[in-house]
Amino acid sequence: MIVVADSGSTKTDWRIISPNGAIDQVITDGINPFHQRPEEIQAIIQQSDLPRLARRTQEIYFYGAGCSYPDKIEIVSESIKKFFPQSDIFVDHDLIAAAKALCGDKEGIACILGTGSNSCYYDGNKIFQVTPSLGYILGDEGSGAYMGRKFIKEYLYKKAPDTIREKFAQKYNYSTDFILDSIYSKTMANRFLASFALFFEENIQHPYIHGLVYECFYDFLDNHVLKYKNHEELETNFVGSIAYYFQDILEKVVVDAGLHFGKVIKSPIMGLTTYHQNNSAVLNKR
Repeated sequence: MIVVADSGSTKTDWRIISPNGAIDQVITDGINPFHQRPEEIQAIIQQSDLPRLARRTQEIYFYGAGCSYPDKIEIVSESIKKFFPQSDIFVDHDLIAAAKALCGDKEGIACILGTGSNSCYYDGNKIFQVTPSLGYILGDEGSGAYMGRKFIKEYLYKKAPDTIREKFAQKYNYSTDFILDSIYSKTMANRFLASFALFFEENIQHPYIHGLVYECFYDFLDNHVLKYKNHEELETNFVGSIAYYFQDILEKVVVDAGLHFGKVIKSPIMGLTTYHQNNSAVLNKR
């Protein structure tokens, strides 16, 4: 038995794969070692069915946001190890997951547009990153958090159109104090900001919202994808809920930027499951 997990800041998809081909699914809150302490990560796992369903697992492959530095990888690895002390645990960057799911063994550009954002050039085997991912305060262009941050700023400054401000106030009824407290005083402010993506989707026909989403996507391409020296020759592919739900606008931005629009998938977990089913020595003993 092996476990494959793909985690963003909002949720984690876990697949428990048995040698007979049976697959169980567990969904938990997102795990990101930049935003959560070990005890918080452990609580997420403990409160799920994962320890019960995967108690006999031999290998765990965890791909997650924030898992790009040795100290952060250790936080996640040790948190998982607490529940599965006999398992071999492999923790890697969510960009690896995106590249494998989007490109397989082909060369291309893989991008993540969800709560946060990131991108890489993938040569069919390894990933190479040109610009760093700076997180939702300094970066995360094109992400749900970035869109939310941009909108909230204009909403509070009363720069957004009155019709949009009125719709937002009716839907959420948030005071200025509540918004600022949620951003500056509470944990996972990126999730709070990204939660407004639903409002953007509901009002995407309004020129202001449409333009905001377009601008945020262009900011992402300009700061990341256009920095790859061979960006005009390769397909640019996307994974993540923001890319998936706003893919019509995303495709237009990509084409307008002179790039080749590739594929868009909501989550990489299906592709990752197939990859590890085909390559796992544990499963292929049968």
